[in-house]
Order: sequence, then C-alpha cells, then structure tokens
Amino acid sequence: MGNHEKEQTPIASIATIFYTPTPLLNLMSYFLVFGFGLSIGLAISFSFNIHLKQFFPTPPDQTSPPLQTLAVNETERVGLKEFLKAPNVTHDMTDEELLWRASMAARVGPAEFPFKRVPKVAFMFLTRGPLPLAPFWELFFGGHEGLYSIYVHSNPSFNATPFPESSVFLGRRIPSKDVHWGTFSMLEAERRILANALLDISNQRFVLLSEACIPLHNFSTIYSYLLFSKQSFVEVYDFPGSVGRGRYNRRMMPVIKLDQWRKGSQWFEMDRSLAIEVVSDRKYFPVFRKFCKPSCYSDEHYLPTMVGVKFWKRNSNRSLTWVDWSRGGPHPAGFRREAVTVDFLQRLRNGGRCHYNGKSTGICFLFARKFLPNSLTRLVRFGPKLMQFNRPK
Repeated sequence: MGNHEKEQTPIASIATIFYTPTPLLNLMSYFLVFGFGLSIGLAISFSFNIHLKQFFPTPPDQTSPPLQTLAVNETERVGLKEFLKAPNVTHDMTDEELLWRASMAARVGPAEFPFKRVPKVAFMFLTRGPLPLAPFWELFFGGHEGLYSIYVHSNPSFNATPFPESSVFLGRRIPSKDVHWGTFSMLEAERRILANALLDISNQRFVLLSEACIPLHNFSTIYSYLLFSKQSFVEVYDFPGSVGRGRYNRRMMPVIKLDQWRKGSQWFEMDRSLAIEVVSDRKYFPVFRKFCKPSCYSDEHYLPTMVGVKFWKRNSNRSLTWVDWSRGGPHPAGFRREAVTVDFLQRLRNGGRCHYNGKSTGICFLFARKFLPNSLTRLVRFGPKLMQFNRPK
C-alpha cells in the first residue's frame, strides 16, 4: 500500500516543477517588480515637473544684475549731504523741542568731522525791532559768503520792512517771543537764538550781538581771531556790592552757593562745545528761573556763574564787546553821530593789552556798542577804510 501512495500522475509532476520555489525564480520576480515600479515613478515625476513649471517659472540667470540694482548704482551717492544742509531758520518747533534738538547737535572739534567742512561764525543779533546799522554790517560781510551765518531774534509783533533781495539779513529772522529788559525772558531769548544757530553743523563759533553793536575790525581778522582761539569769551568776575553778590538768593543753595555767584556782560562769544552745554543745561537754568527775580538780572549772572563753576578752564574770562559804563546807571553810554570819529574808532580798536592763546596782544575787542541809529552815516564814511573791509580773504 505504501508503494501505491508514492506514485504520481504526469500532470501532478509538471505542476510540481512550476510551483516549487527556486532562488532563480525569486530573483527574476524581484527584478520585474522593481522595473515596473521604476517606470511608474519616472512617469509621475515627469508629469509633476511639467505642472510645477507652470506655477513656478525658472528664475533669470543670476549672473546678470537686476535692473533695479543697476539703477541704484547709477545715481549719485547721497552720504551725509542731507544731514549737512544748513536748516531753514523758519520752523514751528516749540522752545522745548528746539532746545532738545540743539542739545543733540554734533559737538566734535573742527578737525574731527569725517568730511570736508568749512567752519563758520554765527552772528546772532538780539534786537527789539529793526536793525538800523544793517548797511554797515552789509559792508562788513561783503565778499565772505560761506564763512558766516546770521540769526535775528526780534519782537514777534515787529513788522519789519523787507530787506533787499541782495541783503545778507534777508530771511534770517528766527521764530521768537516777547523779550522784556530785566526779566528772565532775556535769558530765554539768548538760549533760543543760540539753539537755532547750533542746528547748522558748520557753525563753530557763536557771537551774541545787539542792534547797537558794530564790528571794530574787518571780517578776516575777526574770523581768524575766533576760529583759532583755544578759549571762549564769557566775562566772569566776583563783585561784592549790591549789584553783584547782593543779587544772590540763598534759596539757590545747594545747587549754587554764594561763593560761586558771578557777574558779567551778557554779550558773549563761545565755541560749539560750550554752546551745546548752555542749551543742554538742566541744572542751573531751572534754579535761575525759579529764584532770579528782579532785581536779579539773569542775563548778567547765569552764564558767568555756570561757566565760572564748570567751564572756567575753557574760558578767557573777558568779553570781546567794548561797552562804556563810565557814566554809571543801569544802561551803558550811547554814541550819536557826532561821537563817531576816526580817532574814537581807532582807540576802540587798539586800546589796552590782553591775553590771547597765552600771549599778549593789542587786539582785545572785536565789537563795540552802544551806537545809535544816527551814527550810521559816519560809520559808513569812516569805518570801511579804517577797518579795511575790502581786504582779501
């Protein structure tokens, strides 16, 4: 019976050959499946790329610069040009905004700017109304454009007669407020005009003048004297009398002590560094505003006191503006037409000795006051020749 079970039919034998697994057949099956899958993958990838290009076109050749880049490179370089432009003197800033803006002005020395810069002198005229001696100043400034800036602070209610188109004073009136002699408004006006002048980064020296001031030398002499000076010119002295220490208010302590209280002329000249300190002051100015009341005159004590305490090493301790107080009284002497002679002007120009940059000099005053309007004709007649206004730069 066992032999019967081992016998197979022909059909069964053939099926056994085909369905019995072998290594060769397995390998062939794997290749067939892999080839079929690869064909399908390539077909799908090709179709996907065609659709992708429809939505995301091929970017341009990166070796060619974009048109926008070429346009930028072809324009002129801006650099600091906008920053260096002299600002318009007319603006709508409040005093607080103006002083804040000026306090951030560049305070580096004339040789430290990273660009070519021609330093200028700022002539700041603090006036009640008109400038009756303007024709004389026109002769003084003539031919020296680019070396000076002019600022005029006058009563806002003053309706000025327009200056001629050729005038150096045209358009130089700054936004101002009412100023009353002997009040704190005088000091506010000084800081206001100083702050306006600081906005021009080319201004290196700052001179405060009145409508009654005149120059005593030609422009080149005054310009060189100021630009090459190592110090500022703020008059500072201790005066024990009633018009000196007698004006001190003990409530100013501890910020200002009696032995720090100083007096001096309001007509100052200072460098850029000190000018920024003045408009940035938040220590002494509030004390003067609160406690310097009549008969304390802030314009005669504020700068002398602050400079005497903090900046005395950088100060010459004298004024460059000659004034005659010999007659006494609250106001200096005024000079009419008949007082203006060649001899008188020459005495003002060369009177006395003083120190300049550590050396003795006979040029101690660059300006003088108080010249009345009717003195103009003689000033124009004698001044230009005596002071050599036409001297080359």
